[in-house]
Amino acid sequence: MPWRPMLAGDIPAVFDLSVRIHPGYPESEPVLAERQALAPEWCWLYEGREGPAGYFLVHPWRLGAPPALNALLGGLPDTPDTLYFHDLALLPETRGTGAASDIVRRSIAAAHPFKTISLVAVNGTAPFWSRFGFLEETRPDLSGKLESYGPGTRYMVRRV
Repeated sequence: MPWRPMLAGDIPAVFDLSVRIHPGYPESEPVLAERQALAPEWCWLYEGREGPAGYFLVHPWRLGAPPALNALLGGLPDTPDTLYFHDLALLPETRGTGAASDIVRRSIAAAHPFKTISLVAVNGTAPFWSRFGFLEETRPDLSGKLESYGPGTRYMVRRV
């Protein structure tokens, strides 16, 4: 599959993709750039036939404390205890090709330094994530933050 490490120079294309794929979940170019800069070894770009067609932003973080939407992190925690799957986005023509499953499996396989992987599932994607062993965690303390992502949002965790 044509996934490759995301580079700092890819951020304008990633921002364009995010606006097209997730118009209801806007994140600024500085937020996307910070994610890539903080954890370049975990961020990927999918190269389609006509250029960038998707991305996967991942970074170490704290379990039970997903970052707010469109918020700068200011740095990674000194002792991260989860690998956070921040955003997986593919153009419609790339969906159903196995590209998402490929990069998720590869990232799970490489997550061994962490005891958990966590994410916020939006737009009804919880069934996709559950196929990879992610389970919903009911967290009343996160209800306000999760509501900002829209109805049906789920906080999910997978043990490594």
